[in-house]
Amino acid sequence: MLGTVMLAPHVSAQANCDWYAKTALKQQQENEQRKCGFKGPEWSLDLEAHLSWCRSVAPDVWKKQAQLRNQQLEACAKK
Repeated sequence: MLGTVMLAPHVSAQANCDWYAKTALKQQQENEQRKCGFKGPEWSLDLEAHLSWCRSVAPDVWKKQAQLRNQQLEACAKK
């Protein structure tokens, strides 16, 4: 039982970073489709790079990054 409890945060963190990385790829695809022109590592199509970065930061950091990309895409769509 104790082993399961200790494993749960890792499983949850992995699932969260999987979501983050897949979301980052979708956001980059939208960036390209809309010709927004956003650049930088946060706009990469490298799934492993997004996973690695997500695992290296606190959840509030990757959540903020995903929200920021979303806000930038929304602003681009309004142009």
